[in-house]
Amino acid sequence: MKKSASALIFLLFLYFFVPAQDRSAASGSYPKDNYTKKEVYITMRDGVKLFTAIYTPKDASPEKKYPIMMQRTCYSIAPYGEDKYPFRLGPSETMMKDGYIFVYQDVRGRYKSEGTWTNMTPVIDVKKGKKDVDEGSDTYDAIDWLVKNVANNNGRVGQWGISYPGFYTAAGILSGHPALKASSPQAPISDFFFDDFHHNGAFLESYIFTFPVFGVQKTDTTSKAWYEGQNIKATTRDGYQFLLDQGPLTSFDRWYKNNFFWQETVDHPSYDEFWQKRSLPKHYKKITPAVMLVGGWFDAEDLTGPLAIYKAIGQSDPGAYNTIVMGPFGHGRWSRETGHTLHSNVYFGDSIATFYQKNIEAKFFEHFLKGNGDKNSGLPNAYMYNTGKKEWQTFDKWPSPAAIHQKLYLGEDGKLSFDAPGASGSVSFVSDPLKPVPYTEDNTTTEGFTPHNYMSEDQRFAGRRTDVLVFQTDVLQDDVTLGGEIMSHLNVSTTGTDADWIVKLIDVYPGDEPNHPYLPNKNILMANYWQMVRSEIMPGRFRNSFEKPEPFIPGQKTAVNFRLQDVLHTFKKGHRIMIQVQSTAFPLFARNPQKFLANPYKAEAADYIKATHTVYNDSYIDIEVLK
Repeated sequence: MKKSASALIFLLFLYFFVPAQDRSAASGSYPKDNYTKKEVYITMRDGVKLFTAIYTPKDASPEKKYPIMMQRTCYSIAPYGEDKYPFRLGPSETMMKDGYIFVYQDVRGRYKSEGTWTNMTPVIDVKKGKKDVDEGSDTYDAIDWLVKNVANNNGRVGQWGISYPGFYTAAGILSGHPALKASSPQAPISDFFFDDFHHNGAFLESYIFTFPVFGVQKTDTTSKAWYEGQNIKATTRDGYQFLLDQGPLTSFDRWYKNNFFWQETVDHPSYDEFWQKRSLPKHYKKITPAVMLVGGWFDAEDLTGPLAIYKAIGQSDPGAYNTIVMGPFGHGRWSRETGHTLHSNVYFGDSIATFYQKNIEAKFFEHFLKGNGDKNSGLPNAYMYNTGKKEWQTFDKWPSPAAIHQKLYLGEDGKLSFDAPGASGSVSFVSDPLKPVPYTEDNTTTEGFTPHNYMSEDQRFAGRRTDVLVFQTDVLQDDVTLGGEIMSHLNVSTTGTDADWIVKLIDVYPGDEPNHPYLPNKNILMANYWQMVRSEIMPGRFRNSFEKPEPFIPGQKTAVNFRLQDVLHTFKKGHRIMIQVQSTAFPLFARNPQKFLANPYKAEAADYIKATHTVYNDSYIDIEVLK
């Protein structure tokens, strides 16, 4: 790639987690002018020492105590040195100026901390000794040291983090430390087989450039990136062509032969014990801190995590303070204000991130860390943004019990209808893994850390291919609001023995839709724009079990049922609802050979075959409609 992995991580952090207005020298001076920094090593119960930076308000005193806000991260807590300060502290400028003791910690095995790095550290529910450590125990030990040793803290601790730091926050809920009063996992990874690197076990080849960051152990404590030697050297910015030219996934061994995370991924193609023990949701039992999950409806990395954890806590401990916020954002973008809030080409309004930071996030932590801390926080159970109406809505529970289940049938004539078919029918297409459907028209985004814009991108480019099926309603005579879960019930057959199935929910704008003034690409027409609202992939091999994959019997009609993630979107009067069905979306997802193999990561070039896929008209999408 053009940039080194360390530069990529730094730019990622700067762009997504530091607001634009806070990158100036003037804004950057606020932490140094108002906080005192101290760096320490905190010893965990097994003797491993974790490097920690503590920023205390200069006016802290026995008469003016502050709560602690902690973030644990694998992405470095730079800048290092007690005379070096970041541009901003905390989740937002608002909270930085409200005043907290901000604590940042390198997790074990990363940067200046000791220990061995593990991706998605498995949870140990019952710890039998000091050697039984996980992120919950490390969180407990860190909090215990902080409340006992940091001067002028009020004995209350909050934790937050976005993306991988969101996982550490979500795992920190399991610490059980009584001082942890408020936890906000934001875009957390909840299970690597269903989120982030995989969707329903389908591998995201778009992540292939990130493996050096996550699959190389360091040999000593360091403030520098140590993993640059394994970087893939792309010969073009066109990621579609570059990755297609690499051929089968086995080609990546030339770069990643010694990358432990790549080898673990290749060696565990199904949902076996390796992945199962890295799943967080099943471990939530009785929850003591107040929890606020945060996510973005267009988060291409971790849309699953906040929804899965929110629902898991709701099932395991209905009495817990357990809330969720979902905004019109890509990955982590609620943490920075852009003024005009867009995702891809869609404009949602102005200063939505600032509204969230001031009226939701800061209010949550203020109440539980500085206020009386009861359950009457003044915030709803679910603060959800309607991406069609372009406004916030609140709910007492998510999904809303008021939602009504309806079925949208995929007609063989391309009609999407609420009426069941009167006679049997089907429609077919040829899928060629050597000519896969692109997932985006923007090739400049296909070699980055993560693909962002495709989640609301115009889908006309895909729907006009012969290997993508298109079903749409007539023009809507009234608004239709989808609010809740979406289940795809496909009845299919294939001439091959394996296939991926991708379903996309799309909002078709009317032909006279005007362009808004903030379009990033002036060549885009919002007239007849096909906005992707939600999409998901399901490897057919896992249709009955993620643990025990099965081949298709060629030509046999087979049910493939899977969930698309939740949605809150109003399809307005004059629009249409569209469903697209396809089998490839490259290089977002690795290509399915369409020939059943015990381990598709080890497919050879000759294993990739054309196949004809058929979708029968008793297939339907189960949606939840809010009246």
